[in-house]
Amino acid sequence: MNILVTGGAGYIGSHTVLELVERGHRVVVLDNLSKGHRAAVGGIEFVHGDTGDARLLSETFKKYNIEAVVHFAASSLVGESVQQPAAYYQNNVVKGLALLDAMVSSRVLKLVFSSTAAVYGEPIEVPIMEDHPTLPTNPYGATKLAFEAAMLWYSGAYGLRYASLRYFNAAGADLAGKIGEDHHPETHLIPLVLKAAMGSVASLAIFGTDYPTPDGTCVRDYIHVSDLAVAHALALDALSAGRDRAVYNLGNGNGYSVLEVIRTAEEVIGKPINVKYGPRRPGDPAVLVAGSGRIKKELGWRPRFADLKSIIETAWLWHSSHPAGFEK
Repeated sequence: MNILVTGGAGYIGSHTVLELVERGHRVVVLDNLSKGHRAAVGGIEFVHGDTGDARLLSETFKKYNIEAVVHFAASSLVGESVQQPAAYYQNNVVKGLALLDAMVSSRVLKLVFSSTAAVYGEPIEVPIMEDHPTLPTNPYGATKLAFEAAMLWYSGAYGLRYASLRYFNAAGADLAGKIGEDHHPETHLIPLVLKAAMGSVASLAIFGTDYPTPDGTCVRDYIHVSDLAVAHALALDALSAGRDRAVYNLGNGNGYSVLEVIRTAEEVIGKPINVKYGPRRPGDPAVLVAGSGRIKKELGWRPRFADLKSIIETAWLWHSSHPAGFEK
């Protein structure tokens, strides 16, 4: 299949590109490189551009005979979204609608969407299932939910077939250590833990030690980025086989606290990590754990990296061999 991956030079996008290529698909990456890295998709057909460029999208669909889209391109920092909601609605919703319109015009009607657990907001129950109320508490989650709603209406009106994958905390790196996580600024816990271990940052900040959890720190569900990539490939297969639309949560179903992540990283690395304790950040729920039974039942998906240690080991392989990330 000929597949366009928007935002394919980013962290999760590049791992999904790798998975799709290994499965024999022809992949074209569209990325404006505002966050992604060209080196992450070396050797892949690459279009430097933006999802808001309708003409470029039309030309790309035609030139490469695109049959399906995997859509990662988005702004994705929760705190930034609160400070800059207009930018998030412009990038995640307005430009997303431009992509949908271009797909409809070109009759490219299969779409896998990179969504987020942030659409749920504060959890009412754990684990979080797909039918949990969607009440996002920040513009990032709200814009992802808005795009999901648009896909539903486009499905009914124009025949769009789609799968929305709501994932929890992506982590790790591909087993070969060729690509990994390289954000600027970095906001994810596991790479920050590893940077503290390498001395790239003086210490690791822990926000809140008084949550109603076993050790007082937040609990999160970590899913290996390569397991996410497989889920995207399976969702594409399902759309190609005739599935109309679906929404899937993606997580391991196991929660690990901030302190458990640190202790596990110390075990993997073999050295202590300097930490500093601070107050809670506003809006951080105590526990976020996914219920991923639906995708397991319907698509046969199973996480290959089901324990925290194996996830951190792959992340450490990447970070220790690429201390400066992708070379500029």
